[in-house]
Amino acid sequence: MDKLFRGTYTAIITPFTNEGKIDWPAFEKLVEKQIASGVEGIVFVGTTGESPTLSHEEYKEILRWSVSTIKGRCQVIHGTGSNNTRESIELAAVAAEAGADGHLVINPYYNKPTAEGLYRHFTAIADAVDLPIIIYNIKARTAINLETDTLLRLAEHKNIVGVKEASGDIHQMMDVMRRTPDDFCVLVGDDALTLPFMACGGDGLISVVSNCLPHTTSDLVRDCLAGKWDKARTSYYGILDIMSLSMMETNPIPIKAIMNQLGYCTSNIRLPLCEPTVPTMKAIEKHIQHIRDLEQPAK
Repeated sequence: MDKLFRGTYTAIITPFTNEGKIDWPAFEKLVEKQIASGVEGIVFVGTTGESPTLSHEEYKEILRWSVSTIKGRCQVIHGTGSNNTRESIELAAVAAEAGADGHLVINPYYNKPTAEGLYRHFTAIADAVDLPIIIYNIKARTAINLETDTLLRLAEHKNIVGVKEASGDIHQMMDVMRRTPDDFCVLVGDDALTLPFMACGGDGLISVVSNCLPHTTSDLVRDCLAGKWDKARTSYYGILDIMSLSMMETNPIPIKAIMNQLGYCTSNIRLPLCEPTVPTMKAIEKHIQHIRDLEQPAK
């Protein structure tokens, strides 16, 4: 069986107006840039999309709007994770009704469930809504790690088709790629690990930096998948500083400032996050022309 998700998936930002509302024209501009640049898919309302500060009405509006705007031109993945299983099921139902290709479900944060609790949480969502799930394992944001043994149990469910591996533990990442079924998608969730992850058998990337470098990042990942390692290595080292730049402060603070500098949207961000510090802005200004130059070749 072919894997459902392979390639580059941009964890897209949610642009806001100066009044703090969703900036729909800017959002459409961002989406069109991603599609024109050749990404395989877009992830909406993830961490990069500031999902914790969106109202339920805004959240659902984005889920519906994204599918109707993209119209099948690339894959659509919706972030539906929560530390409330019932809430995740409700959002997953909206994503399925809207026509998403899949949904991204993060480890429940703050609750700190046991391994059995994690298994039951993800299984309950998979049972309730017939839509492919990518599990999002990120200990740094959730205080809980999904161990590989538990992931393997979950991979037996027909609706659990992949994992976004952002555990920060390279040994665990390799173990996941080694032990999961052949049709199970393993995507890296850390831009800076793209090359080593792909070299060890990864299927792709859910990316922050591809907000500003969609053409370059998607070409890099396709080169990795094609085994063009010399070309991929050159591309990877050419954008490694920008990958680091996008994580100088809590995501999505830097990437929103970068997209503002590129003219796509405001850098407005919702509390409790706030504007970048002066050193971060100076670093962005230093690299912004390089970002423009990298994305100049149009496809």
